[in-house]
Amino acid sequence: MKKVDVFVIGSGSAGRKVAETCTKSGLIVAMADNREYGGTCGNRGCIPKKILLAPVEIYEVATNLTDKGISSKPTMDWKALQRFKGQFTKPIPKATEEELKELGIQLYHQSPKFLDQQTLSVEGKSIKATKIVVATGQIPRKLEFEGATFLKNSDDFLQLGKLPKNMVFIGGGYIAMEFAHMAARAGSKITIIEHGESILKAFDSDLVSHLRKVSVDLGIDFILNSEVTKIEKLKKNLRIHYKQGGKEKTLKTRSIFNTAGRVPAINTLDLEKGNVSYSHKGIQVNEYLQNTGNPNVYACGDVSAHGLPLTPLSGLEGAVVAENILQGNKRKIVTPVIPSAVFTLPNLASVGLSEEEAKSRYKKVTVNYKSVPDWYNAKRINASAYAFKIISNERTKQIVGAHLLSPHAAETINMFAMAINLRMTTEALKGMIFTFPSWANDIKSML
Repeated sequence: MKKVDVFVIGSGSAGRKVAETCTKSGLIVAMADNREYGGTCGNRGCIPKKILLAPVEIYEVATNLTDKGISSKPTMDWKALQRFKGQFTKPIPKATEEELKELGIQLYHQSPKFLDQQTLSVEGKSIKATKIVVATGQIPRKLEFEGATFLKNSDDFLQLGKLPKNMVFIGGGYIAMEFAHMAARAGSKITIIEHGESILKAFDSDLVSHLRKVSVDLGIDFILNSEVTKIEKLKKNLRIHYKQGGKEKTLKTRSIFNTAGRVPAINTLDLEKGNVSYSHKGIQVNEYLQNTGNPNVYACGDVSAHGLPLTPLSGLEGAVVAENILQGNKRKIVTPVIPSAVFTLPNLASVGLSEEEAKSRYKKVTVNYKSVPDWYNAKRINASAYAFKIISNERTKQIVGAHLLSPHAAETINMFAMAINLRMTTEALKGMIFTFPSWANDIKSML
């Protein structure tokens, strides 16, 4: 039986951090991935998504400024956009494997299965590992109803060579909204069917309402409080059946995408044989990111039940796991306040506490919520929406939550993340000198 010091399952940012750190420290390391090396973010996640978004951002600004210095409305070439994206994504798997091989890491191309607490089966081989790290990320949530086999997912959208003239997204989360904003501007008619009463439940409802209005103005339709019951194949189209308000309804469309969220990728690992504890949130871990059921196992990245499924946090978790494998459990995971963003146009971004959370935690809070499309930075580019909600502890004057909707909210929110992590007061932030006129300078008028 082959033996290694560390076996890492998954080649995304978390798994790579563990593997590279451990092998550079002299340990024998093996890694497996059942898909192309490089993980979700680089191959089929945030990196290709933002590349597709780049020309859409230019299109948006140019459209808003038509007849205000731009002489004619631009057009979008989806095929050219996909070719541009491929320049970034196609080299990733090969380059990743070459880098890992140069370090001496043993690579496998299959999802391993646990045979016992320290033994895995992969590519027909049994491998005993002193430590096993699960870093498999997340996969699309499976939807089960008649005709569900006709559903496409986010991978398929990112590979679309030709944009369908209309499409439906099932689920109103950030993936659906980001793709909908791209596709609608590229000329596709979009419908979003959401089971709940609102979209983007993880974000501030007031700012979401502004974003929804922008989306409707783009031609995006929302069908809320609805449950999809069936999909049937027609000659060229698909017919989707759903229930809304006790009534059966149907809708014809060219393509239907499952954007109902993602779940930990653990179903093929045979975790029970390895005595690995887990829940619907992922691999259960303690403060050292060590599994609560099997002390030989660690988990990091999106598959861990520890935190949010965000790439920057995955890298941090990978560093913690590597250090604890090398030095014994000495480093506890300490997670800073983490910003998140929906890359629609405008961006929707959030960091810290929601208004409800802040009011339940503190006796008195100050909530400054305004819609300000008439502010200079928005008017300069004729932006359709600009709003904010800033929350502070009334007693300490410390900022505890920030929620932004603007063309550059995904960047501006980082200023608030820094302020919250450094426990800055509103007065301290107002006293900063920023470039002017800039989106960052607007922060002082939000407090």
